[in-house]
Amino acid sequence: MNSGSGHQYNTNNNVTWVIGANEHLFRAGITKRQIVREHRNRLARCFVHPRGYRQAADRLARPGAMVLLDGAPGIGRRAAATMLLEEVPVSRGRVEELPLTWEEGTFDASPDDRYLLDLSSVTDADYPAAQRTLIRYRSHIEQSGSRMVAVPPAGLGWMLDADLSPLVVSLERPRGQTVFSRHLRVQGVRFEPEELNTDELAHLFAVAPLRELEHLAQLVAQARDSNSHGTTFVSWRDEAVAAATNWSDEVSRQLRQHRTVPERALLLTAAMTSGATAESVQRATHLLLEVLQYPQDDMPRLAQADLGEQLEGLSVVREDDGRVRFPRLAYDNAVRRHFWENFPDLRPAFRDWVGRCVELPGLRAGDRVRLVLRFAEEALSAGRPDDLCELIEKWTRPSAVGRLRAEAAAALELGLSHDQHGSRFRSRVYGWVTATRIAPDLARVVTDVCQQVMAVTHPEQAMVRLRHLALRQDSSESTAGAARAALLELVRSNGRLYSRLVQRLVQQRRSTGPAADLLLAMLEPGDLRVTPPWPEVTLAWRAVMLTKPRTAWTPVVRRWLAAIARQRAGERVLSALLLATSGDRALLNHLYVTSCDWADLSPDDMSAETRVGRVERARIADRFCRDIDLLQGVGEVPSGSGTQGTREGP
Repeated sequence: MNSGSGHQYNTNNNVTWVIGANEHLFRAGITKRQIVREHRNRLARCFVHPRGYRQAADRLARPGAMVLLDGAPGIGRRAAATMLLEEVPVSRGRVEELPLTWEEGTFDASPDDRYLLDLSSVTDADYPAAQRTLIRYRSHIEQSGSRMVAVPPAGLGWMLDADLSPLVVSLERPRGQTVFSRHLRVQGVRFEPEELNTDELAHLFAVAPLRELEHLAQLVAQARDSNSHGTTFVSWRDEAVAAATNWSDEVSRQLRQHRTVPERALLLTAAMTSGATAESVQRATHLLLEVLQYPQDDMPRLAQADLGEQLEGLSVVREDDGRVRFPRLAYDNAVRRHFWENFPDLRPAFRDWVGRCVELPGLRAGDRVRLVLRFAEEALSAGRPDDLCELIEKWTRPSAVGRLRAEAAAALELGLSHDQHGSRFRSRVYGWVTATRIAPDLARVVTDVCQQVMAVTHPEQAMVRLRHLALRQDSSESTAGAARAALLELVRSNGRLYSRLVQRLVQQRRSTGPAADLLLAMLEPGDLRVTPPWPEVTLAWRAVMLTKPRTAWTPVVRRWLAAIARQRAGERVLSALLLATSGDRALLNHLYVTSCDWADLSPDDMSAETRVGRVERARIADRFCRDIDLLQGVGEVPSGSGTQGTREGP
């Protein structure tokens, strides 16, 4: 039984991207936030505590603690790490996965924050560098009082740094039957305990990785829901066990019976495009033969077997609506897995074929999504994430003229969501956004996926990548503008990210104009959805006042004054403005005049954002001008709307 590592993808997965009228991609159907929430809820319902879990939980209860989970592959260490972090008794804070390599601007831990670092896929050669990163994280964890759980590579304990050895907790595999039963109950599958007493299940319970027992429970539920495999648990169970254990041998026998290249090409194509029309399957088969450089058959087409006969010979069904499917449960999965496992030298050709196949006429949006999803599952299970990255780059080249951006976004989301290879994709995205050049369509895909996918699970990493895109000097205004809009939407709803971005932009303000433009946009009061961090607001105002012309930021000051008058903002912003001037008399005078002018405007001269009653305007302006007077040592001097005769600061 082999269902691969990471998430088990299926064709009902909501990974559909649509290009909207504004040329931006958006997820159709369920949002990523809902998917993540459901995944965590499901994990909590299905999780079975392994032996050693309580010891790890006790250690993690202390602020500044780090735990390394040791154990055999397949016992669910990543799931245990996630549950440990979720169950820490803290009132607030976040749970976030960290990158395998240290990135600038992605780690600013606070008490009650909890972090996961999954090193389970790190190779022997890369493990020393990964340990150095782990030790660096540990220092920050201890200083901040946050917590971390790391999953080191199995079997590399002999390479573990001596300073990290005391942090190791060993986990033991929970009972397989308990895990399987729990997943069945969560799926709503009814059964009697004695119905699990078979030799095949006993073997799986003893040796199968826990993720495969979860997949087996999913197959039982699929058999139940298909209405094609009986009406009892025993029939669903037997079909699921056959799908998980027997189909591999069955596929091998089938390929021994069908040795011609066209037959095998049709079988693989039907498995990759199951659910598409027979005509589309035929076109995709011809394309695969072309990619494999198979010579065209000289026999006249009418003398050859027709498509229906070919499909029937391979036990593939063509439904009444013309769509192709395999009648046996999950048999198409086994066919795909067989080709990827047993023809490793053809994997690059399979990648190139899929890269061209999505452009075939007749394939509907759903067909293309399923094709991308199935290819992603096989490529990632085979340890070839770069194949997916290569297709993402291919589908976003200028020559593609934007036609395949939705498919590229779906592929990138699948890679980012993969347990084992997700960190590889996040690093690849970082490489794209920091490279000398990036294709405009790739930049748009990265922007949309960062905003709608990565921002949910890895918000700080999403912010860093969006910042690089927003500040790129070589990007078109539309590309950079989309990244700026996504970045602003992210930080305006997260005070921590707002602070981090301001601090980074303030460091860059002298070398790049876009940084100052971004700071000014962050100061707009209307779009803030959190109370802004006032120290960083003060820093941002100071940077803007030093680098932007007064005509650029004066309207923003007026909008803040109007927000205060409408009681949509507190008067603390006035203190931030005064502190930002650092006592500069020219700036203080300008704020004084700006306040007076705003107070004296007629309603017709005011925008909708700044339109406030005259009495309220006078009150706020008077307060602000008095503060300016006091800051300059003038004292209690009448000011505000009554100062229009001088139009000058003191």
